[in-house]
Amino acid sequence: MHASLAAVLVQGGQATAEAAGHFEPFYPGLIILLPLIGFLLNGVLALRHGVASATAVRGGGELDLDTGGRPATHTLPSLIGPGVMLLAFLLTVVNFTRMLGAHIEEPVVISYWTWMATGTFTVDAAIQLDQLSMIMMMVVTGVGFLIHVFSVGYMKADSGYPRYFAYLNLFVFFMLTLVMGSSYALMFVGWEGVGLCSYLLIGFWFSDKEKADAGKKAFIVNRIGDVGFLVAMFLLYVTFGTVDFVAVFHDAETLAYGGSLVTAIALFFFLGAAGKSAQIPLYVWLPDAMAGPTPVSALIHAATMVTAGVNLVARSSVLFALAPVAGATVAGVGVLTALFAATIALKQNDIKKVLAYSTVSQLGYMFVGVGVGAYSAGVFHLMTHAFFKALLFLGAGAVIHSMHEAYHSTHSHEDAQDMRNMGGLKAHMPITWVTMWIATFAIAGIWPFAGFFSKDEIIWQTAAFGGATHAPYPMLYTVYWVIALAAAMLTAFYMTRMMVMTFHGTNRTGEEESKHLHEAPVVMWAPLAVLATLSVVGGWINVPESIRESFLGLGPLTSEWLHHWLEPITAQATHIQAANLGELSHSAPVGGGEFMWALISTVLAIAVVATTFRMVGQKEIVPAAQDVELTGFAKVLYNKWYVDEFYDRVIVEPILRTSRFFWKVIDAGIIDGVVNGVGWTARGVGFVISMFQTGSVNTYAFILTVGVLVILGVSIF
Repeated sequence: MHASLAAVLVQGGQATAEAAGHFEPFYPGLIILLPLIGFLLNGVLALRHGVASATAVRGGGELDLDTGGRPATHTLPSLIGPGVMLLAFLLTVVNFTRMLGAHIEEPVVISYWTWMATGTFTVDAAIQLDQLSMIMMMVVTGVGFLIHVFSVGYMKADSGYPRYFAYLNLFVFFMLTLVMGSSYALMFVGWEGVGLCSYLLIGFWFSDKEKADAGKKAFIVNRIGDVGFLVAMFLLYVTFGTVDFVAVFHDAETLAYGGSLVTAIALFFFLGAAGKSAQIPLYVWLPDAMAGPTPVSALIHAATMVTAGVNLVARSSVLFALAPVAGATVAGVGVLTALFAATIALKQNDIKKVLAYSTVSQLGYMFVGVGVGAYSAGVFHLMTHAFFKALLFLGAGAVIHSMHEAYHSTHSHEDAQDMRNMGGLKAHMPITWVTMWIATFAIAGIWPFAGFFSKDEIIWQTAAFGGATHAPYPMLYTVYWVIALAAAMLTAFYMTRMMVMTFHGTNRTGEEESKHLHEAPVVMWAPLAVLATLSVVGGWINVPESIRESFLGLGPLTSEWLHHWLEPITAQATHIQAANLGELSHSAPVGGGEFMWALISTVLAIAVVATTFRMVGQKEIVPAAQDVELTGFAKVLYNKWYVDEFYDRVIVEPILRTSRFFWKVIDAGIIDGVVNGVGWTARGVGFVISMFQTGSVNTYAFILTVGVLVILGVSIF
């Protein structure tokens, strides 16, 4: 290319505008390019800071960031990091608005150059703009921008400030590559990129071995799932000769419905999705991801990495619609994960661990939605979850920030993340308290908050799918429906428990420490306020007509916009399902219409919240240092069903023992023994021969005579 990358991106957008006709993209390539520019700029600042720190250490001192003003390496990232995200979000809004007015039915593919070309295999460096990618871009850039702003206050005192923003920008760059790429190959680039960034950010404080190990765990577990993605992609190429979305989905219906090939492809893709989106059995990395800075947890759990698996299944809806066994597997794993993770969250005391298992559980709901063919419902819950889960994690970050400063002021070493050390924080942090309760109501599924509409839609669609005319496993989906309801009630319980232990009752931080508790600065609570608003109204854009006509639907304030917006993406899969499964049921398995069960659902959620508030509020909670060890089933839940210990004993330790055997016995013992033996033999032979290399003519004559006599003796006898 003779032009700069930015010029090529602009030219690509202009060229496609002519082909698109009604939809004219506005610098779409810059949406991806801006976070990459932020990464490069912040990366340079991080390197400069590293050089300055090394120079100070060699001089016998230490770089001081607290006095004498902050250096440029720690002021510019505050502008660059959030700045590039704001510009990317504004560009996304412009493109979203243009697409909204264009009503396009076909995706717009913008190709910039040929990335790979070998034989019959060609992959272009191209982006695809359609309704699904646009929703994902809005979530990634919008929520990502708010998390970057929050990080300015949260990470201000960290010496790795520029490195942090470099990694954060890079994370968003790869996530945008994942959701905007026009092929599975480009999606895989972003897929691996977010895996790399998760390793860098989870292990951000790498000098702490526990945090470094958490980063490695995330990276390794995800590699297991990534094998599934690769195998599925290889199968697609063998079948269709391409991995481009448009070409694959155009020819997908040539595959036999329920056939072994399409089922294998879908299941391998789901293996990849289960790794990236933390589903059973590959969920164990996500709770350990709490080792990174709290805004990183918000970014991973709400707007980037863990949503990648759900996006993959939604993008591949045609393939999953053709594979009912794979769909049942996706829904089954999702609902079991939702319940399993919810039970673990019941007994966790670390505020971030509660939210981590909450994320695993909510991701399970998303997979239930896409598994039963309710792709718009799954994407809907992905979107609303991004709002209230980002709010919950950032709110937890504000709490931890305040707790840490309180303990630091008295030189206490108590755990600033343990809810047993909190209590009564609503008096010190009223904004955080209010906003986190809004997010709690949303995730608990209470009307009219966002989570009520998205989660209830998934639960309902699960029941409806089981009642289809030719449903493959009707009783199985009834079981899924019941489990999903149970997990929803548990969600309301553990989230209310978290809020009561953190904000209500008497303060357990310490008499002296409590004097230093305070509300987060405006740069941190402003994003909370925006996310709280979205956690209320974010669900109003996809309310079914049967609900909208009732008082639960809020009348003209709500619509079924998202469902219609995603129809060009889901239409082909919906047609396949309708042709093979028939009409879906319009009543729950035990009777009652959608409105009735929506009403019952929110009443149950409110009852659980109220009961839990009273029960936990009346319980005596003591600081972590004074608490007694749990026993019985509570101990099992606290120790996460001992799954990590099981994996360690059944998988990790045998692999280590096998590795050590091959290392010490096969490699060091046999292979090195043979190699060393040959070497020592050659050296010994050389030494013996060298004894005869004296340089004396008499010695050589003597040896020659002896040799002749030996030969004559052999000849005679």
